[in-house]
Amino acid sequence: MQEKINKYIKDIDSLDISSIEDTKIFHTKYLSKKGLLNQLFNEFKNLSVDQKREQGPLLNKLKKIIIDKSQELTNNHNDNSRQKSNKIDVTLPSSSEQLGALHPLSQVTRKIISIFERVGFITSDGPEIEDDWHNFSALNMPKNHPARDMQDTFFISIDPDMLLRTHTSSVQIRYMNQTKPPVRIISPGRVYRKEDISARANCFFHQIEGLYIDKDVNFADLKKMITYFLKSLFGDNVKTRFRPSFFPFTEPSAEVDIYWGLNSESDYRITKGTGWLEIMGCGMIDPNVLENVNINSKIYSGFAFGLGIERIAMLLYQIDDLRLFFENDIRFLKQF
Repeated sequence: MQEKINKYIKDIDSLDISSIEDTKIFHTKYLSKKGLLNQLFNEFKNLSVDQKREQGPLLNKLKKIIIDKSQELTNNHNDNSRQKSNKIDVTLPSSSEQLGALHPLSQVTRKIISIFERVGFITSDGPEIEDDWHNFSALNMPKNHPARDMQDTFFISIDPDMLLRTHTSSVQIRYMNQTKPPVRIISPGRVYRKEDISARANCFFHQIEGLYIDKDVNFADLKKMITYFLKSLFGDNVKTRFRPSFFPFTEPSAEVDIYWGLNSESDYRITKGTGWLEIMGCGMIDPNVLENVNINSKIYSGFAFGLGIERIAMLLYQIDDLRLFFENDIRFLKQF
């Protein structure tokens, strides 16, 4: 019996099993009811006490070797199966996953950018956390200037000179500091003002501002550009008007209205019963602003304009509550 056991141990050590079929054959040969291990234990019962004492440890050694080998083969088989299941077949057709869509504010922003890109404007951006110089002082609003009261500002307490920008005009200052005329840019971005949240206002919103500087630029050029933009956005039949206004960084300044009409209750509410709706502010750049960024105001002139993207989106999509844009309600966003 000892010779048999030693032979089986030697056979198992030399086994080279690589397939599932070979694994099954091993289990059948050694571990089945009629397998070799059970045959040896049946023979072991007929041995004398002294023979059992001598052959027992060797038989247990064989049993352990067989069980360990069986476990090893099972684990190898499971690992191979797992690896095969994790492989990606790149020849299979892709699954048809439902894609999302751009947020309505992003759609409007891209549409506005494309309108101005057609006439040579490029896009420029800047930081949302700004310093006082770029946000106010360089725009003809020095310290204690009353025009600063037009915008309730979020200042950063750890540095009173730093703030959340109140307009994207700060991007224009940064661009003019780095680039000599001619300049033709638009600056989209998020801005912050301390305002009560309502259907028509929020403490943060999105603006897009434009800047054009060159020789012999005048107010007629500004009106032509604004008219081109509004007709491209709202159609050739849109009615516009320019009203005198005040902005510290432009002179003269104007606000632009479009005639929205009074055809429904919503129209009365949106236009406050006038039929006209303010759409943007604009004006000729104040010479002081040009001098603040080292541009000679005797040689160059220019105009600037700015509008709220939410206001445009509300008009285009006939939405009467600005807060809907920020609530991320999937039922609302799916419409776009």
